[in-house]
Amino acid sequence: MRPSVVLLIAVGVLFAAGTTLLLERTLTRVLLGVMLLGNGANLLVLTAAEAGAPPIVGTADPSEMTDPLPQAMILTAIVITLGMTAFLLAVAYRSWRLSGHDEVQDDAEDRRVRELAERDEGSDAEEADAEETDSEPETEGARR
Repeated sequence: MRPSVVLLIAVGVLFAAGTTLLLERTLTRVLLGVMLLGNGANLLVLTAAEAGAPPIVGTADPSEMTDPLPQAMILTAIVITLGMTAFLLAVAYRSWRLSGHDEVQDDAEDRRVRELAERDEGSDAEEADAEETDSEPETEGARR
């Protein structure tokens, strides 16, 4: 059995919208992105599963039975998505209570990386590594 094109398009839309929302700075949008990605993954596993007879011994030929593993994986993914949703909701609520909004702020390192990127410079660590290799004294093997 081949999956429906409509289901595959729905999976693509869910993954695209979820990824776009995950890239936002507001925790509420990140939460919605996680939920959309979770639902997209569940729908993808569901479309990959083949339909068949119920997996109850004695009701059908074992070769005609559907595989119960995708259903178990979807149930597990629902529980994991619920846990992630509860955690992100708690973090967003805590951020809103402390600062009045749920937007993630830049820290000092984020600002420094952005400034270096705007100036098209490498990091200080790369420059320090280059200086160390240039200033290392020659070994005895290299002198001979």
